[in-house]
Amino acid sequence: MSQDRIAAHLHNSLAAMTAAANDQTLLSASRAIAAASIKALRDGRKILIAGNGGSAADAQHIAAEIIGRYKQDRPAWPAIALTTDTSALTAIANDYGFERVFARQVEGLGQRGDVFIGITTSGRSPNILAALEIARARGLVTIGMTGPAGASMAALCDHLLIAPGAETALVQQIHLMAAHAICDEIECALGATKA
Repeated sequence: MSQDRIAAHLHNSLAAMTAAANDQTLLSASRAIAAASIKALRDGRKILIAGNGGSAADAQHIAAEIIGRYKQDRPAWPAIALTTDTSALTAIANDYGFERVFARQVEGLGQRGDVFIGITTSGRSPNILAALEIARARGLVTIGMTGPAGASMAALCDHLLIAPGAETALVQQIHLMAAHAICDEIECALGATKA
């Protein structure tokens, strides 16, 4: 029985990935996100990324691919996951409320021309929406990564990637797959740049 459930999950994942690979809107958004990130990094700007739960792990994973490396040995580029500083997270949550934990960091760290990527599978996470609002007000390029229910985020995003998944786990898998493709585009464009 458990093998059937595992096989079913893998088949569902494959179907979601295939749908994503054929989704022209998702592909176009991924290319635009890569281009915006490449421009920001070329201009000496940085990428800030945030999410909750599994999306927090994705934010950290993406930041690590950018500041460390994806496939190529090359100079480090500035990327910060806003989910990792427990002192800042707990102080801001305590003093301003959990909905401000990312907005306050964007306010302190973000500068015009930087990129902010907010990841929320539902499209309704108050702390991601608040951070997108601050990022937009400060002149950052605003990027959202969400699922089918998050289309309303478009009002806050310069670029919005909507993963075609019926379940949170499938949306997260597509986000990470797309993020890896974006990291590959960034490295191909900037990998030969000298430090």
